[in-house]
Amino acid sequence: MRVTFLGTGTSQGVPMIACDCAVCASPDPRNKRQRPSIYVETGDGTCFVVDTTPDFRTQCLANNIKRLDAVVITHTHADHIFGLDDLRRFNQLKRGVIPLYASADSMEVLRRIFGYTFSMSESLKQGWAAVEPHVVEGKPFAIGSAMLQPLPVPHGKTTTLGFLVSDKDGGKFAYITDVKEVPPQIEALVSGVPLLILGALRHTPHPAHMTVAESVETVKRVGAMCAYFVHTTHELEYTETNKRLPMNTRLAHDGLRVELDAGGMREF
Repeated sequence: MRVTFLGTGTSQGVPMIACDCAVCASPDPRNKRQRPSIYVETGDGTCFVVDTTPDFRTQCLANNIKRLDAVVITHTHADHIFGLDDLRRFNQLKRGVIPLYASADSMEVLRRIFGYTFSMSESLKQGWAAVEPHVVEGKPFAIGSAMLQPLPVPHGKTTTLGFLVSDKDGGKFAYITDVKEVPPQIEALVSGVPLLILGALRHTPHPAHMTVAESVETVKRVGAMCAYFVHTTHELEYTETNKRLPMNTRLAHDGLRVELDAGGMREF
């Protein structure tokens, strides 16, 4: 199973508009962060994306993505869904609808904002994005050879879905992006996971996101073998931040790819 980090930044991205700070002005491409999303390729060749950000089209072009079999939505904040219309190209390539997985609350919001995408026959006829809705509840569900366990976590006044993803080849990781804290029952589900991808907004406290220190402590409690932090702001310079993190923990960067199987994890 392969995971590509399409975007690792916060809702405003990095660089931010009208900001001349050292990180926003940095020539290091690892300090350029689009909105948060991952692309997963399973052992049987099935491909899905977690969230369709406002940068979705650019992310697909940058990572040469030519196949998409499903979309998974964590929650419906703008930085996670406003690229949904760009699914239309994958509808054309597939010559059919794209399965969409989201909680009941998220599906209701998506229907309100992107109502036309749910009129499948009309959408395809008009060349619009066309999705097939699948409401995610508490039970695991399959996308190709991957099994996804929903992980509901608090995010300010809302609840987002993280996911524990495992593949038939033995690869396993957890993805929890926008989160204020990881409840004990969710920590138990991801205990000892080979790879934990976790939101770590910045060093200073935020009412809806974990700080770097809070995320580091979560990684320790969970006992993850390796952790990548995402949804990071321009307050976190890539190299300097990584120097201060534990050896098994680091910031992710846009375009990073990892492969996971029963033999472990490889980064490239």
